Amino acid sequence: MKILLAVDGSSYTKKMLAYLTTHDELFSANNDYTVFTAQSALPPRARAAVGKEIVDAYYKDEAEKVMAPVSKFLVRHGIDAKSSWKVGPAGEAIAKAAASGKFDLIIMGSHGHSSLGNLVMGSVATQVLAHCKTPVLLVR
Repeated sequence: MKILLAVDGSSYTKKMLAYLTTHDELFSANNDYTVFTAQSALPPRARAAVGKEIVDAYYKDEAEKVMAPVSKFLVRHGIDAKSSWKVGPAGEAIAKAAASGKFDLIIMGSHGHSSLGNLVMGSVATQVLAHCKTPVLLVR
């Protein structure tokens, strides 16, 4: 099974990983895992002020900060996962990654870091569910 692990480094990412380890059908070296995170775009003026190279390095560093602990956790459990990240709205980016990668399942925490954004635009989980045809397992 191809599984997309959508992560943001929040406590719900940790809960999702803990849930995963207790379910042998989901947590197996026979599955193909990709750890995915989405980075919020910097404001255009900030991008213009610092330049493309610095902005690209910033996005890469921020994605690595989120994905490295998850990848390390998976390796410790004998799972070699791929990793991927995109810049843009998280819900939309996760849904697009799931569709383009032809994943069988998305697993993600039910909440994340963007609580203020949740009040204004709805949660990332809601956005994924609205934009995605791939089954989604939300872990609370």
